[in-house]
Amino acid sequence: MGSDPGPVQIVTVCKENHSFALDTEALARVLLAPEVRDKHVVVLSVAGAFRKGKSFLLDFMLRYMYREDEENWLGGVDEPLTGFSWRGGSEPETTGIQLWSEVFLIQKSDGTEVAVVLMDTQGAFDDQSTVKDCATIFALSTMTSSIQIYNLSQNIQEDDLQQLQLFTEYGRLAMDEIFLKPFQSLMFLVRDWSFPYEYTYGLKGGNEFLDKRLQVKEAQHEELQTVREHIHSCFTNISCFLLPHPGLKVATSPAFQGQLSDVAPEFTEELRRLIPTLLQPDSLAEKEINGNKVTCRGLLEFFKAYIKIYQGEDLPHPKSMLLATAEANNLAAVATAKDQYYKNMEKVCGGDLPYVAPDSLEEKHHFFFKESLHAFSSTKKMGGQEFCDRYQAQLETELGEMWESFGKHNQSKNVFSAFRTPAVLFVLVCLLYVLSGVLFFIGLGTIALACDCALGLAMMAMLTWAFIRYSGRYRAVGGTIDQAAGVLLEQATVVMNKSRGTSPAEQKKTS
Repeated sequence: MGSDPGPVQIVTVCKENHSFALDTEALARVLLAPEVRDKHVVVLSVAGAFRKGKSFLLDFMLRYMYREDEENWLGGVDEPLTGFSWRGGSEPETTGIQLWSEVFLIQKSDGTEVAVVLMDTQGAFDDQSTVKDCATIFALSTMTSSIQIYNLSQNIQEDDLQQLQLFTEYGRLAMDEIFLKPFQSLMFLVRDWSFPYEYTYGLKGGNEFLDKRLQVKEAQHEELQTVREHIHSCFTNISCFLLPHPGLKVATSPAFQGQLSDVAPEFTEELRRLIPTLLQPDSLAEKEINGNKVTCRGLLEFFKAYIKIYQGEDLPHPKSMLLATAEANNLAAVATAKDQYYKNMEKVCGGDLPYVAPDSLEEKHHFFFKESLHAFSSTKKMGGQEFCDRYQAQLETELGEMWESFGKHNQSKNVFSAFRTPAVLFVLVCLLYVLSGVLFFIGLGTIALACDCALGLAMMAMLTWAFIRYSGRYRAVGGTIDQAAGVLLEQATVVMNKSRGTSPAEQKKTS
């Protein structure tokens, strides 16, 4: 790992095709160091929107881990902040997922020693990440961490809870069958809290505020209740910490390097409470999966397994609210148009209605087909023309399939069609019987015997066909007999047309 510890990139995101790659070697260098690989692991991760100070916060955690025995672990007032890469400004800094290269061994009061890993994640909702990218990063960090810090700005809004629901559900989908709550500790860290007169800074005020935000009430809309119930069902422990604004110099000065002299005193004071609350030895929760504690070696294997799932196509792709709404809107229009076509065709040839001439039925089909397409195109839909065209093509395909089904249903009502095979076989038996008698009369006994054999086969075929129709068994054999009867009828029709001097094309026109 080298002499100087630093951030290690373990998950990278390819911006071109929005795929993910796990650097197994880099992760192994961190987790398989001899002194930590068999220790139970504690993973603390910070996730949330981009440019909200996640890496900045993690660097103060690093200071605590390196100086926890010192009373003034925050350091000197002019000391620059180092560790995970961070900077001011509006552009994102961290990409993918990073771990600090040094794993910290901490002894708890009961004498057990645990390995503490700090994880930094790419900020969500930047201008280069899809919803799938954001969901995957958040889900991976939540699945592999024992303490997930959800970094928010100013308040816990409803869209923050909905995004948390989407991301955690995406993580839960990737996990095997779960009998316990899938994830462990979640802390809502609300930055720049502006209402200390309602709820005080820190953990106590934060938990009071969170209880109100996550409360499920009977008067709430079902959608709001579902979001809150989902969050409660995913995490074994949920808390909230309210942090004040760090000061204008931190937010606006390009020269700010993390020195405490430029940070608001009340922010420093709350930071002095927050970090030990998370990282003091007896607060550390070892990573568990399905109730079993995980070692550093085991965590490496879970990372490998989870990244394979997100690299595959087994999981549904999460979508933006606009895309999901547009899809639902277009699918509803498709369903309405299909229903209109179905009802119209049912009135013409459905159920117990009599057989309809094929030409007449096809004419009705074309009319109702155009009506259904018009109904789809006249419905107001979201997503733009190109997006809607895909669903119109889907509608046309499905209407074509329905037309084939109606055509077959109508054809089954044709009495001649239903009795075509036995009629052909009966006529064949009669012809062979007469032909056999004539041949025997004129002294061609051998040929007459051949006709009798053919007659016997025809009668067996007719009896077999009747048994198959009655019992419903050996349908493949019945299909072969139907096909053979169709060929005989077609050949007989061709011979008759030739004897009358009429071409098949002329025969079709006259018919």
